[in-house]
Amino acid sequence: MRLSVVGAGYVGLVTASCFAEMGNHVVCIEHDPFRVARLSRGEIPIYEPGLESMLKSHLASGQLSFTADMAEGVRGASAIFIAVGTPTGEDGSADLSHVLAVAEQLGQCLTSACLIVDKSTVPVGTAERVEQRINQRLGERGMKFRIRVASNPEFLKEGSAVEDFMRPDRVVLGCSDTASSELLRRLYAPFLRNHERVLQMSVRAAEFTKYAANAFLATKISFMNEMAGLCARLGVDIEDVRRGIGSDRRIGTHFIYAGCGYGGSCFPKDVRALIRTAELQGFEPAILRAVEARNALQKTLLLQDLREHFNGHFQGRVVTLWGLSFKPGTDDLREAPSLVLLDALLAAGARVQACDPVACSGVAKRYADELASGQLRLDESPYAMVEGADALVLVTEWKQFRQPDFARVRRLMRMPVLFDGRNIYDPSEIAEQGFLYRGIGRPQAGHCKASAA
Repeated sequence: MRLSVVGAGYVGLVTASCFAEMGNHVVCIEHDPFRVARLSRGEIPIYEPGLESMLKSHLASGQLSFTADMAEGVRGASAIFIAVGTPTGEDGSADLSHVLAVAEQLGQCLTSACLIVDKSTVPVGTAERVEQRINQRLGERGMKFRIRVASNPEFLKEGSAVEDFMRPDRVVLGCSDTASSELLRRLYAPFLRNHERVLQMSVRAAEFTKYAANAFLATKISFMNEMAGLCARLGVDIEDVRRGIGSDRRIGTHFIYAGCGYGGSCFPKDVRALIRTAELQGFEPAILRAVEARNALQKTLLLQDLREHFNGHFQGRVVTLWGLSFKPGTDDLREAPSLVLLDALLAAGARVQACDPVACSGVAKRYADELASGQLRLDESPYAMVEGADALVLVTEWKQFRQPDFARVRRLMRMPVLFDGRNIYDPSEIAEQGFLYRGIGRPQAGHCKASAA
């Protein structure tokens, strides 16, 4: 099948590459010629395991190509996927300017009927607006055919997006006619050979499903973070509680880990957009407001613990951060808890030494002045960054941070203090290594004595 994907961002690149993997001929359309040139050479602007090799393979085979020309890119396509960004607007709603601009362009260049598919995360009613905009422009051009717009939201996790697309746990199809449904079912059939996981519903229901899914996962995280705060005051270990409730199949084990807050391009944006949707309908989203407020507070907890430990004095202190991206497996820094902590520590006069396997370049661009002055140091080596530190803060639970040589870490640090922002370490084991340990919603363990190094 000949397909077009409009937008060469995170969702667009994964979608285009994975459809090409199944033998489709895919053209990915990106308005930035410089980006098109880089992508055509196999240079991808994001870090996503498995994506680069897949993209290069299908560039070489001719199954995948890139262009900045909309008319060229959609010519002859059976389906066109819209995968452009929907950032948060000033009022918290999803900014649909990019989606509607694509609709305008399609209406001006389509020469034959095809299916338009919203892959972007968009508010309820967006498909109707896109369909109306395109058909209006087609009518003005004297075109006799009309198009339909379906909703096919993505459920990709950064760090495992290729796997999620190739082996989806469900495919949501929001279609208003049988022909659209049948085309999308044929397209997704190779991904669903072992299990039928297509969930067909109305277009509006599909649009809402994506927001509801992300909002619910964000709610689970914020609930556990709130319970962790209470556990800290009651002398209860939140990890014991997590295991206790996670064994209940009605609750499950996913997204019930307490930590220093969620970030990324989806949860914060989608919770805000859903809140704004509710406001526009005159409906009070009390739970969603609480989720957002709890997450904002959660991102400040590590700073509060550090401030308490240092009696409010950060001048002359060296703080090491392990992990900068909002989650492991990605270089994405959007809404990352690390940035909240970094901003506050640097403003308070602390020296920061930070380590991340892939996100250092993004942080370097954001903090160029602090890097130049020496107040901030960045490196991919966790050991290089703990030397002379007064405190080590685990912010992002990359695998390489899970079982470090703590004896070596202790020798390198000036003060062996560990703040575990993701609760990945055993407090008693860390205390036995000579550290003072503080987690999220966990009893403090160990003591701190200056290193002999």
